[in-house]
Amino acid sequence: MDSLAALGPLLVVVGAAGYVAGIASPYPGRSFALTALMVGITLLVVRPPSAAGGRQ
Repeated sequence: MDSLAALGPLLVVVGAAGYVAGIASPYPGRSFALTALMVGITLLVVRPPSAAGGRQ
């Protein structure tokens, strides 16, 4: 499995969890949760053809 294909969903989950935790109890650096969420979604959408099941 391609490392970027695995990193995308991981960042989405971590970013969403950090966002929810930041709503419940504000903490320093919670803006990085949104950054992780955006980068994770980007990696899910824009991934190499090999990770998407296509041909190279």
